[in-house]
Amino acid sequence: MKVMDHTAHQTHGAAHNHAGPGEHHGGQAGASWGTAAKATVHCLTGCAIGEILGMVIGTALMWGNVSTMILAVTLAFVFGYSFTLLAVRRAGLDFRTALKVALAADTVSIAIMELVDNGIIALTPGAMDAHLGDGLFWAALLGGFAVAFLITTPVNKWMIGRGKGHAVVHAYH
Repeated sequence: MKVMDHTAHQTHGAAHNHAGPGEHHGGQAGASWGTAAKATVHCLTGCAIGEILGMVIGTALMWGNVSTMILAVTLAFVFGYSFTLLAVRRAGLDFRTALKVALAADTVSIAIMELVDNGIIALTPGAMDAHLGDGLFWAALLGGFAVAFLITTPVNKWMIGRGKGHAVVHAYH
């Protein structure tokens, strides 16, 4: 079966497409909101783990705001890609192909989430100077994730409906 990764154009015998009604991933029909929400939750989980870890580390080490945000965003991408990478490796893909699938599946989604979440943190008065024990630190961080989810889900729906983004991963589930 042909892999849906349009950049790699490789084949894999274990690939399966589990698209249900209204969830065609080849651009034939739009993806369902449920499929888009599930893809967004997947990305958000990796982003949240990485970003929270980065914010906690940077804040605990009393790094500056820029250094802490760079660490948080870097870890968000690392964890976001890692979740997909591990899943498609378990499906039997070699590392190089799995990496291409993870990059194709998650880059846009993670980038939007990070822009939105970090933008909200940066624009929330006092949030950049809040400490781990401050409610404002957690409210801005978690509130940013909620808004990022709401903004990223329609983008993922659009991408999946055109055979891009998380549609690339669906061939291996």
